[in-house]
Amino acid sequence: METKAKVAALSVISNTLLVILKLVVGLMIGSVSVVSEAIHSGLDLVAAMIAFFSVRTSSLPPDQEHRYGHGKIENVSGTIEALLIFVAAIWIIIEAGKKIIGNVEIEAVGPGLVVMGVSALVNLGVSSILFKVAKQTDSIALEADALHLRTDVYTSLGVFAGLGLIELTGFAIFDPLVAFGVALLIIKASWELTRRAFMPLVDVALPNDDEAVITDILGDYQVSGSIIGYHKLRTRQAGAERHVDLHVQLPGNLNLSTVHSLSDSIERDIKEKLANTSIVIHMEPCCNEAKDCDNCEYRKSMN
Repeated sequence: METKAKVAALSVISNTLLVILKLVVGLMIGSVSVVSEAIHSGLDLVAAMIAFFSVRTSSLPPDQEHRYGHGKIENVSGTIEALLIFVAAIWIIIEAGKKIIGNVEIEAVGPGLVVMGVSALVNLGVSSILFKVAKQTDSIALEADALHLRTDVYTSLGVFAGLGLIELTGFAIFDPLVAFGVALLIIKASWELTRRAFMPLVDVALPNDDEAVITDILGDYQVSGSIIGYHKLRTRQAGAERHVDLHVQLPGNLNLSTVHSLSDSIERDIKEKLANTSIVIHMEPCCNEAKDCDNCEYRKSMN
């Protein structure tokens, strides 16, 4: 099993254990904030399972129906995860509102403090691993899963603090108030993840830093006189896969072998700087009317 699938499986296992632990303790002590965390982790579990499926599927090679590969499955996965986070937040707000209006009672604080502390530590460790692998592999699905778990770290610490205040002051109202705050953090994470995961589905361009790498490489070829210029540069991303296509202008007197070799060289240089990049280059003469390329004033100015 490849590294992405292994860490996705780790997330599934850790979330399963935390859901069970939080739900049992939350119901036992009657804490809506702990139960809300169990629901949050439950959706994290669903998200982790989706991420596990998506990273395995997205790595499949292109086939007859998917000529450009399966990369966008990771973006679909991330978008679904974001919507699940939003649903969890709405549920928590509703339950917290009921507790604020009604009578808030917490039977015991100690078990809640323990489970929230354990949850924060476990999710901190697992999310750190997920973030590291997501960065190494450009996986939006793993990044989304990592963001889920990192949000769970902050919310678990918030619930921990709320239960601690109840223990110190005796005011159980802190429980639904903290749950409400947890929900707001979850909504914020949902919005950020939706924007990050959904945009590649509508073929948004690569980040400015990535495009700068491409234009710098093309600029070096232009300065050296290997190419006259380039235009119609288009970029997009599908999961971990980058797609680039452009037109490159060359002197009209070059033979086919030289043109092909130059195209391969440009592709190689871009792929060395940007992993998982698919490149299509259309080579064209700088001017269809040119007949004396050796005496081209532009070429002379570049040499």
